Amino acid sequence: MASVLLVEDDPVIRARLIDVLSRHDHVVRSSPYGFEALREVTRQPPDAVVLDLGLPDLDGVDVLRMLRSISQVPVLVATARDDEAEIIRLLNAGADDYLVKPFSGGQLAARLGAVLRRSAAAAERPGALEAEPRDGAIRVGGLAIDRQARSAFLDGSELRLTRREFDLLTYLAERADRVVPRRRVLADVWRQSYVEEQTLDVHVSSLRRKLGERASRPRYLHTVRGVGIKLVTPR
Repeated sequence: MASVLLVEDDPVIRARLIDVLSRHDHVVRSSPYGFEALREVTRQPPDAVVLDLGLPDLDGVDVLRMLRSISQVPVLVATARDDEAEIIRLLNAGADDYLVKPFSGGQLAARLGAVLRRSAAAAERPGALEAEPRDGAIRVGGLAIDRQARSAFLDGSELRLTRREFDLLTYLAERADRVVPRRRVLADVWRQSYVEEQTLDVHVSSLRRKLGERASRPRYLHTVRGVGIKLVTPR
């Protein structure tokens, strides 16, 4: 039994897909919105995501890229286009597999099962030996960040961070105990002409979860309402 997050804005299609997935013994949560789905992934990570590209608040490919910046959860994308350029674009953006509309419930279940099996097999492979932060690491309380190795540790245990999460944590650690305005964080870490502020909220939420804290009881990551964010040494 797997936990699946279905991201589909059409209520009729959503209900049909929930029924199909439930009949294949999956526990299904759903959302019609991209940002809501991203928050759900950080709040309660699913075993897999089924993502439709035609969402009302965000382009599906942008949701896919943002998902990849906070999680390695397997993503099965539903697309209406089957041309090679579109498929390459989706795979390069981080999709694990795709389905071209229209598709049957059997196709969805089979593709999702294959994605879940690959993910489980990858998780069972033996990893590298446990690393340790080297001299010169940034240290904030029990947090140690090795910029050269691009690794971070909390109380001696290595954190599993995505590239963007590592960049954000490092940026804030370099400015520890100082409030950094939200737009400044987005400009310096994302380095794009425009990024939705909710993107930062999603990444901060994901980092909090990995640091073992909640917004209501923060230890390291503190939000100063109306001002910005700061990483502090816990007292």
